[in-house]
Amino acid sequence: MNTDNSGLVVYAPIPLDARAARAGSAEARVVHSGIGSRLSRRAAERALRAPGSAVAVTGVCMAIDPTLQAGDLVLASEIRYPDGTVPIPAAGILAGALRRAGINVRVGPIVSNPHGIALLRSKRAQLRESGAIAADTGSGWLASGAGGRPFAVLRAVVRSGSNQLGRPLVAAASGARAHRALAEATWVLDRWAHTVAARRVVLASPRASCAGVERAIEVVEKALERYGAPVYVRRQIVHNRHVVAELEERGVVFVQELDEVPEGAMAVLSAHGVAPAVRGVAAERQLDLIDATCPLVGKVHREARQFAEAGYTIVLVGHEGHDEVDGTVGHAPERIRLVATVEEAENVQVDDPGRVAYLTQTTLAVDETRAVIDVLERRFPELVGPRSDDICYATQNRQDAVRGIAAECDTVLVVGSRNSSNSNRLVEVVRRQGTPAYLIDDEEDIELSWLDGAQTVGLAAGASAPERLVQRVLSALGGLGPLEVEERSVARETVRFGLPRELGVTRGD
Repeated sequence: MNTDNSGLVVYAPIPLDARAARAGSAEARVVHSGIGSRLSRRAAERALRAPGSAVAVTGVCMAIDPTLQAGDLVLASEIRYPDGTVPIPAAGILAGALRRAGINVRVGPIVSNPHGIALLRSKRAQLRESGAIAADTGSGWLASGAGGRPFAVLRAVVRSGSNQLGRPLVAAASGARAHRALAEATWVLDRWAHTVAARRVVLASPRASCAGVERAIEVVEKALERYGAPVYVRRQIVHNRHVVAELEERGVVFVQELDEVPEGAMAVLSAHGVAPAVRGVAAERQLDLIDATCPLVGKVHREARQFAEAGYTIVLVGHEGHDEVDGTVGHAPERIRLVATVEEAENVQVDDPGRVAYLTQTTLAVDETRAVIDVLERRFPELVGPRSDDICYATQNRQDAVRGIAAECDTVLVVGSRNSSNSNRLVEVVRRQGTPAYLIDDEEDIELSWLDGAQTVGLAAGASAPERLVQRVLSALGGLGPLEVEERSVARETVRFGLPRELGVTRGD
């Protein structure tokens, strides 16, 4: 058992809960807290004096969500009880750690009420509508015992939503399953407690959604408002899992190709742009089409057509299979050669070495792209390019921002989805500075090992990730100890793009 101020303190309402916690962790201080508000208050007072870096409550609970079964684990995102609501920012990181350990867990609000079963009998439907997923009799009052330390509540269902409340044989069998589940999971809480520390977080700025992404999302939202659901969108409107899921909940249907859209329906083209052939399909199917292509991608399309009409072979620097690249290639398929690396640039073949032009995908890493262009300039001395850089201002700003913070950070977290090119490039930029960097969709992707010994954490976000996800991650990091937050800005972005004329809305830059 620990004798210093580090490690985990576990409050367990009944002896069986305490036994399960001890079975799962040989290090945690496990304290029997008792059941109900009065005993929980007393235990919380004792907890304020107990040594330990983090406090957790484990034990059983009753299901509110009818899909929960006996033995299922529930991790509280917040505790609601008669004295108020206790947010638990640690929940997301803990949930990810549990799931990566092969332990299934549901995350959501838990209601604490001293009346327990009686509460469920009278208010289960109302509680379910409020979003609560489980109920217990003491976590709300135990929360004050954390005394500002990171706090977590992990419960196992002893009575499921499908079982009749109060049947003793059911309770005995489900109780055994619940305590086994707790015993198998407590070690993860222990691991979480050992990651607790005061940290400094450096926010890279600019970060998160760029003007093109904001415009594309707004296009879909305006289409929903004006025409109602369903609105069909070809491919992901932007490369972010959360944005896509939220729009799907509102009635957006994402399709791979427009031939999946019913004839005459409303369809939106994503921010990444399309080949002319895609518009041909839309015309054949008589679709009401709204184009959400980023204006900076549209610029590359125009350049491709102009160079092709002038007889140039176009070397396009980009990643094969990316939606933006596919769209650009479609504007001059016979004239474009795609390269992604210095090696490919060394070997690319052209029709006339004296008439070669280059274009680039807008979301590439600036330094890597420059290396490829240097090879093309050496091989083709008469190489021409766009009048202005194709790599968009937002991509460059975000790369400059993470490059600026990398040296002072022990690790950098980049918020963005796996299929987001610009987000992946941010990770690469940081790693080239010698600093560990990781791409995360949200706080659940953060691995505790990444934070071991990390006193300064950098936080950035790709141009397709909403700022609200950055704030979620920041809050979750606060669930691992006190934070000192600083922001480093390399540019101020004021660009805004007007909406497509199909929406009948104008907006100046």
